[in-house]
Amino acid sequence: MADSTKKLSPSEITQEGLVDWRQLSSGIGALFKTGNFAAGVGLVDRIGVAADEADHHPDVTLTYGTVKVMLSSHDVGGVTSRDIDLARRISAFAEESGCTAEPLSQTEVEFALDTSAEDLLSPFYAALMGEEASSVWFQGPDAGGSPLPEAQPAQRWHLDVWVPADEAEGRIRAVLAAGGHLISDAAAPSYWVLEDAEGNRSCICSVAGR
Repeated sequence: MADSTKKLSPSEITQEGLVDWRQLSSGIGALFKTGNFAAGVGLVDRIGVAADEADHHPDVTLTYGTVKVMLSSHDVGGVTSRDIDLARRISAFAEESGCTAEPLSQTEVEFALDTSAEDLLSPFYAALMGEEASSVWFQGPDAGGSPLPEAQPAQRWHLDVWVPADEAEGRIRAVLAAGGHLISDAAAPSYWVLEDAEGNRSCICSVAGR
């Protein structure tokens, strides 16, 4: 029997063969196209019942035609067998409901501030952004994440755009085709640094290589 408290590595998650799901920064996510709002409500209802039965609750976003689900085990700070089991049940519900998974369409965006003064600045952004402050990363010289190499002094903020590992190169091609420039792939496949036509930099990130 799997240890439900063990944090799984990206390779262990991949080995589970969850076709509908991809790992992003916050956990494993799935995006289901429902076709209409009523089908989405029905899928969310079934997810809610299953989550209560498992005493393990995902983040669910319902919009017209789409249901997004994010699973993680907050007590261990990652993905466990509890998430894998619930993901399988949710995929089964979606298939039974005629909903279509689009795993490569998922994106998770974080705001990254290049600074060594996290202790000084984080209370300000917590007060300014409320719950949304959890999407801010402070990335000094000793921090993790994706600090910009040789960033221009004028740019302190950048976007960390998390995509499925098997979608990263496709997203980069799309950015380059849209007029962007690749600045660095030194940290690939963990992240790539790209620049727009005016020199503003952002990172495309994945769990690969971390």
